[in-house]
Amino acid sequence: MTSSSDNKLVLIVIPAYNEGEAIGRVVTEIREVLPSYPVLVVNDCSTDGTVDAAVAAGARVMSLPHHLGLGGCVQAGYKLAFELGYESVVRLDGDGQHDPRDVPALLETLFHTGYEMVIGSRFVEGNGQRTSTARSIGIRLFRWILKPILGKTVHDPTSGFVAVSRRALAVFSLSFPLEYPEIETLVVLQRRRFRFVEVPCRMRRRLAGRSTITARKSFKYMVHVLLGVFVNILKYERARH
Repeated sequence: MTSSSDNKLVLIVIPAYNEGEAIGRVVTEIREVLPSYPVLVVNDCSTDGTVDAAVAAGARVMSLPHHLGLGGCVQAGYKLAFELGYESVVRLDGDGQHDPRDVPALLETLFHTGYEMVIGSRFVEGNGQRTSTARSIGIRLFRWILKPILGKTVHDPTSGFVAVSRRALAVFSLSFPLEYPEIETLVVLQRRRFRFVEVPCRMRRRLAGRSTITARKSFKYMVHVLLGVFVNILKYERARH
């Protein structure tokens, strides 16, 4: 990490729900790679050992009083970061798929370009990473739908590996998509005329457990997100008129 990034107030946020088998190793790796940045695990009412493992590894833990789902969990982390005065937040998943060694690239881009959000992308610049068939179909569909809305192609619209600026935190702390936030967040940024960009990153296998997104849930996910996108578009058009 260069000195220009070391001077920034950065918080690492990890939303977690029943990631007890992986979260300890995730936090430990982050603290080894990024020792100067505090790590906050937002515990979404886990019923396993997530909290104990996160604390033992050196993270701060904020436990939610009710299960809010991914979007509510992420927003809680963003809201706390904003209220505590952090300039930016990097969000990583609690299953170990995101490599902390890619965080400096996200932050350098965020700090030096003026973008409000930087997305860690598995597919930008043709880096050849693959995903499941169902998810691949969904990603291609969302690329096609989002391109005319956003005015450019987003190669990895479902990525949860992002860095956001304080301006974005100010917006997200007040309003944030609750269930499947990644794609709707891009539309929210567009409505605000905020800018975002993708940078290449690596995606690894989960350290433990299985993804909760089955083929059936993938279909539900696509329907839900499409409805959310269209609602945001309607809000934007109404605001313009």
